Amino acid sequence: MPRYILNNSKSIMCVLGESTERIVMNKTDLIAKISDKSQLTKKDSEKALNAFVEAVTEAVAADDKVQLIGFGTFERRRREKRSGRDPRSGKPIEIPASNTPAFKAGKAFKDAVNSK
Repeated sequence: MPRYILNNSKSIMCVLGESTERIVMNKTDLIAKISDKSQLTKKDSEKALNAFVEAVTEAVAADDKVQLIGFGTFERRRREKRSGRDPRSGKPIEIPASNTPAFKAGKAFKDAVNSK
């Protein structure tokens, strides 16, 4: 029987089996972690994080790849137009072509995630 748990970020998640709480790190938590690890102020850490996000967003929007060796690669991928179904009516629809951002994890990042 599924159980619903309220976690630290006030969102609800469904947990099957044993009761385990997942912690979701939000932007404020990430800024605090960056501040602790880099010994920068929280204000400077926020500026650095915002600059990073802005730089990656601009590069990917311009169809450039951002590759951080060991961490991963941010890039833009093209989705061709395709057929789909309207979930309400069940009628076939055409989904237009679009670009989507993508992230591919690097080896060191994958290894760190799998070692725990």
